[in-house]
Amino acid sequence: MSERILTELAESFGKLFMVGLKVSIPLTLAAFSTGLMIAFLVALVQITKIPVLKQLMRIYVWIIRGTPMIVQLFVVYFGLPNIGIRFSSFVSAWIVMSLSVGAYCSETVRAAIQSVPIGQLEACYCDGLSFWQAMIHVIVPQALRTAFPPLSNSIIGLVKDTSLAYNVALVEILATAQRIASRTYDYFWLYLEAGLIYLIFCSVLTVVQRKTEAWLERRR
Repeated sequence: MSERILTELAESFGKLFMVGLKVSIPLTLAAFSTGLMIAFLVALVQITKIPVLKQLMRIYVWIIRGTPMIVQLFVVYFGLPNIGIRFSSFVSAWIVMSLSVGAYCSETVRAAIQSVPIGQLEACYCDGLSFWQAMIHVIVPQALRTAFPPLSNSIIGLVKDTSLAYNVALVEILATAQRIASRTYDYFWLYLEAGLIYLIFCSVLTVVQRKTEAWLERRR
């Protein structure tokens, strides 16, 4: 590796890292937060067994889980403008990734909720709580402890999935590396550096995940 490449990588590292902090991480957090709410809604609809809604949720999960995310991004960003609906690249990525998180995490959430002993729900009814009050105040907080490990894995995976937004003109880590490499032609080293940035972010989230799991375990 020449001195020129080392200098170039040192200069580009800060740019890639800041783009990650300003674009990739906010996109991850926004998509995961929205997706988690969708996942809980889907899970609760399936548990309550509302016929029409339950079937609609199944169709939603089937479509999202059965089609590539990149295709979904293209449909939202490039396809919807044909019928007069336009979103920015960030909003398009947020919508698609939120729907993806909601579909993939809904089964995790449903299983976690159903792992809470049914007697606790019955006790809530005896205390005069409604189904939704029992879920919000008693069942869901307990279910979150069970669901936390797989859900935290999902957010780590989502950090890497933000690289797909490069295909809909969102200037994130990979797009920034591509732009720099198009001037210098050092694609190999810059793509490696982009991978290193993703690795750093995912490693930090992994440490946070482990510490949070340990904290939850102590509170049992």
